[in-house]
Amino acid sequence: MATLHSWQSGTALLMALGITTGAVAPLIAQPAQAQTAFSDVQSNYWAAEFIDELSDRGVIRGFPDGSFRPNDPVTRAQFAAMVRQAFDRNPTRSAINFRDVPSNYWAYSAIQEAYTTGFLSGYPNNVFQPNQNIPREQVLVSLSSGLNYAVNGSATTALSVYRDASSISNFAVNGVAAATQKQIVVNYPNVEFLSPNRSATRAEVAAFIYQALVSTGQVASVESPYIVGQVAVPTQPQTVQIPRGTVLPIRYADDADKIYISPEEPEPVPVTLTIDRDVVSQSGTVLIPVNSQVVGELRPVNGGVQFFAREIVLTNNRRLSINASSQIVTTTETIRRGADAGRIISGAALGAAAAAAIAGVTGDDAIATEEVLGGTVAGTLLSIFFGRERATLYVINPNDDLDLTLNAPLTLQ
Repeated sequence: MATLHSWQSGTALLMALGITTGAVAPLIAQPAQAQTAFSDVQSNYWAAEFIDELSDRGVIRGFPDGSFRPNDPVTRAQFAAMVRQAFDRNPTRSAINFRDVPSNYWAYSAIQEAYTTGFLSGYPNNVFQPNQNIPREQVLVSLSSGLNYAVNGSATTALSVYRDASSISNFAVNGVAAATQKQIVVNYPNVEFLSPNRSATRAEVAAFIYQALVSTGQVASVESPYIVGQVAVPTQPQTVQIPRGTVLPIRYADDADKIYISPEEPEPVPVTLTIDRDVVSQSGTVLIPVNSQVVGELRPVNGGVQFFAREIVLTNNRRLSINASSQIVTTTETIRRGADAGRIISGAALGAAAAAAIAGVTGDDAIATEEVLGGTVAGTLLSIFFGRERATLYVINPNDDLDLTLNAPLTLQ
């Protein structure tokens, strides 16, 4: 086994799977599971067995803090180092000096070996691009090439298992098809989607490398529902619970940087918010994907206005009831007669009564005919505010004021 190098920083890290860190704060999901050798890879993590087996064989290592950082991307240089650790292959072509890989570069030897053994090639003009994140399809082509795998029969037929097969680059079709036939491909969370052009993560590269070792008879096969072509073993769905008190990060999907709500709104104001980043368990499992929609309403309460969530629509269109609410927003703005209505409503979303209040106080009747949140026509409320000298409205900065706190546990499968 080749000796691992050190990073230029002097810290000994995993050469094969990258150093980029993630910034997603984990949430606690119940029930708790025993952890593996890495602090952020629990035993129920989808790639835990691949990672553990390669770690036991000395092919991969974690970070000094005990983490593995499975969702970080992998660069071409890091992948070259991983290949060097995993496979003992004879050279099939002469070495080449890449213009962007000097002899003192930390992965110089690994890149040379990956090139001479056929796992990796360069780009035009004799460059390698060692710091480029490597796409999933390129990893699979590399493994097929280095192991001399060729597609058996029709590549189109082999790739028909993927719903996104049309996204595979022309250069990668045969290599990915061969890797598919050799059961090297592992697709999480949906085995039918290859996502060929997405940067491969550390966990995904570990899974691909392990399955390549399985294909050569060097390691025993493992059972996983995410291995393409492997018969899935039926399992009971796992129920996890996001606990009461968890804060869900959100953003406001519409192009508005503030929302005006009147204390005299005749009914709750419907608003849809968007989950701003993945909500994950301690094991790294995505519980609520980024861009899921939170459907709810703004209601005037004593001394302010508050958002109440009713339903969350996940990115796969699954709908779940949710009991969550924002803080009470008490910030107000007083609209006075003669004010510039256009300036006030620029970049704003309006509740029906808020729109009528601005129109009635400023005398700008055009506002009362506009559609507002929920589709209500504000003009029907204009008579309530017509002739007033002023109106006080609650003003909400949705991207700062409306983060949601669960009032009851949210159960998912």
